[in-house]
Amino acid sequence: MHEGLNQWDYVVAALAIGVVGTLLLVGWSLAAMVRAERRRDKVKGK
Repeated sequence: MHEGLNQWDYVVAALAIGVVGTLLLVGWSLAAMVRAERRRDKVKGK
């Protein structure tokens, strides 16, 4: 009987963390961009 670590569990976990992190970063960037545009429009008087 051989007990070894299954590397695919770690690979899938790393990919999931990478994808979720990327999606969070994109969402955060989009929200910051929208806030900046609203501030710009407010200063310009639109």
